Amino acid sequence: MDRRKFVKGVAAGALGSTLLGHDLKDEAAAQVGARPVAPSDVVGLGIIGPGSRGQELMRKFLRVPGVAIRAVADVYEPRFAESRRLTKEETPTYTDYRRMLERKDLDAVVVATPLSLHAEHVVSSLESGRHVYGEKSMGHTIEHCDRIVAAVRRAGRHFQIGHQYRYAPWFQEAVRRIREGEIGRVMHVYGYWHRNSNWRRPVPDPKFERLINWRLYREYSGGLAAELGSHQIDIANWVFGALPESVIGSGGIDYWKDGREVEDNIQVVFRYPGGRTLVFSSLTENHKVGNHQWVYGDGGSVELTMEDGAFYYEKDRRKTATPAGAEIVERGVATGATYSPRGDMPYRGPGAPIKLPPGGPQGDPTFLCCKAFVESVRENKRPFADEHAGWASAVSVCMANRAIDEGRRLKFSDHVKPSRG
Repeated sequence: MDRRKFVKGVAAGALGSTLLGHDLKDEAAAQVGARPVAPSDVVGLGIIGPGSRGQELMRKFLRVPGVAIRAVADVYEPRFAESRRLTKEETPTYTDYRRMLERKDLDAVVVATPLSLHAEHVVSSLESGRHVYGEKSMGHTIEHCDRIVAAVRRAGRHFQIGHQYRYAPWFQEAVRRIREGEIGRVMHVYGYWHRNSNWRRPVPDPKFERLINWRLYREYSGGLAAELGSHQIDIANWVFGALPESVIGSGGIDYWKDGREVEDNIQVVFRYPGGRTLVFSSLTENHKVGNHQWVYGDGGSVELTMEDGAFYYEKDRRKTATPAGAEIVERGVATGATYSPRGDMPYRGPGAPIKLPPGGPQGDPTFLCCKAFVESVRENKRPFADEHAGWASAVSVCMANRAIDEGRRLKFSDHVKPSRG
């Protein structure tokens, strides 16, 4: 496919607007044929996959006024008692999610199953006439992602991806100020998610190993790129307002020799239009950096974490730069300015914390993400983190994993078609 046609196709569609952060209210509102849910109505949810992440989502949704969890579905029956402890009711349970979708009291479905099952569960839920909240990453393969986008268009229902940092007020404020030029021309984003743990969950019986620790096995999982890096990729897509053009990566099973099939460390570099770059790193044996994102411009930098953010500003280069050809004397030895380390120590002073106006959204990013989905259902409006944002992040994950496997730089235009639905 011709690269210019590819970029033009993406930019012409809803994907471009979503990546730029525009709220698309029009197209979906015209497509959705279901009766709008009045603000006073209870929004009934069905949960497919009430595991560790699914239960966290249940906690958040139950904090949103006017939400009821009508039913849960899972193949692992111990999840049913755990779910009922959260709902404090004898919530109906199903070992076959298709039986749950036959219920008449569900307005929307939350999908929090292993990644390899996302496409099946999301598409079936959309085809049942429900709006869908789907955990990231959107799909296990590019084909899965394409299937979900197509199903959203056919069904005329809303889909929201679980990229919760799009709903964090300090991320939104940071991106707004970045777009206004506060840190100058932005060329680089660095994302990290470092942990010091084996990423493994205890199992009551070895026969449940792959069911509970599915994230460690390629048949079900996209590994660190999907489970962690999808967030940083989404933020970079949002900041740059574009899809990557190419990716190269490395990684391996180098520390945890425990039978896992996905890398325990990865390092990935995405190149975007205009020479812009995202560098992502994920480790599982050192926690120093944690979950961290830096956006670098020629006028400053922005640090973003799960809880806050801060701006740092570059010194005036015209005042601090050493004149070309100048001599620097160190301990009696004259050298050129090129060899001077002055000014290369990291800046350790305080930044300017991102301050939010009073009266704004309150709560952690996951709660705000869940609350926004309920509002999308009630008010019949397209989510900000819609299927196009989910598609862009997820296909980037798929490309990163493929680049790591093949050990070479991959061009998106050779493997990814524009999201047409």
